[in-house]
Amino acid sequence: MPEKTQKEPSIRYRIQGGVPLRGNVTIGGSKNAALPLLAASILIEGESIFHNVPRLRDIETMLEILSFLGAKIMRKEMTVSIDATDIKNKPIPHELVAKLRGSIVVLGPLLARFGRVEMAYPGGCVIGKRPVMAHTIAFEQLGIWNMSNDETLILEGTPKPGDVILPEFSVTATENILLAAARTEGTTTIHMSALEPHVKDVEKFIVEAGAQVRTVGPHVLEVIGKKNLVPVTHTVVSDYLEAGAFITAGLATKGHILIHGIQKHDLTAFLGAVKRAGGQFRWHEDGALEIDGRNSKMNATRIQTNIFPGFPTDLQAPFGVLMTQAEGVSRVFEVLFEGRMAYLYELEKMGAQIEILNSHQALIIGPVQLRGRTVTSNDIRAGAAMVIAGLCASGETVITDVHYIERGYEGLEKKLTALGAKIQREEE
Repeated sequence: MPEKTQKEPSIRYRIQGGVPLRGNVTIGGSKNAALPLLAASILIEGESIFHNVPRLRDIETMLEILSFLGAKIMRKEMTVSIDATDIKNKPIPHELVAKLRGSIVVLGPLLARFGRVEMAYPGGCVIGKRPVMAHTIAFEQLGIWNMSNDETLILEGTPKPGDVILPEFSVTATENILLAAARTEGTTTIHMSALEPHVKDVEKFIVEAGAQVRTVGPHVLEVIGKKNLVPVTHTVVSDYLEAGAFITAGLATKGHILIHGIQKHDLTAFLGAVKRAGGQFRWHEDGALEIDGRNSKMNATRIQTNIFPGFPTDLQAPFGVLMTQAEGVSRVFEVLFEGRMAYLYELEKMGAQIEILNSHQALIIGPVQLRGRTVTSNDIRAGAAMVIAGLCASGETVITDVHYIERGYEGLEKKLTALGAKIQREEE
């Protein structure tokens, strides 16, 4: 039976396409970093302060979970303070975790502090199978007992330092073990660890709190834990995935934009693909990235998603839209998730020429003039891709299920409007 979740609001974007984007935009804080960082506050008896926290529904859900556990939370603009001194360990109900798959990252902090965690299975955006098995297998290697059943995830035991070999390159499993190990006295070594920028931001927080983290080999992290971690004031890293979406939007609309707040080394593989495809860009001395779609002649290219530092799976759909504007036949190979090609069916409604070879590979034949249609958001990143498609299409595009988009991008329509886009947000 499918999970019953709270009914999402009916939100849509209405876009009048064909307007080149021009101007300046600043990238916000990373949701994928903020979620595990907020969960990390559980480790600390005291007040943790986080700056640059985006205002997103997923973030609010995580704060609801922490509040349910007894944390004292204050939010002012982009700053969140969390005092987890008096939190209690109690079962986390379905109505909270079913809205957020990322809620899985409370496992490590709760186990490290209380030696037990009980929660309903997390829910959220469905882009392929994301089982909790990677987490339970990892925790079992730290001496944790897995007593879960079909309805509830139950783990018990105090983590013991040692070697953990992750069964896959899982971002959230890496974060969970990092957080558990941070408060576990002794040395824990994590093999096959993920290296995404948001994972590195979690590592930075752990070090600021008093633990030690070292990279001791390719995808191997060593954590020297400390029970009495100290309160931290931390600034969430900027969102390289939001940056990638604006890069593709600038190029697809033949615009000219200056993007601020990018961490240069977070987008190496992505910008390499942009360069191969003929996209023109340059870095300014102040760290801003100038995107020049006016003088870019886009050519077909091949991309293959991979774990970081490879091409990000979360930027595959935006880049796929850009390839509809490129000369020739582009090949997209999605290695990591089987559900990430669904947006291509929506692009076909807009006139894109696409051959879907299987659930992981497709050919995109360009260039084509996309035409405005009513299309849907299949997930967070596919939704962003459809916005980009609407921006470079002729006529009016209506995008439904915008609640997916707004789980990952704060104020997207406002930022685009400031760049000259004709986009309206409509909520029933």
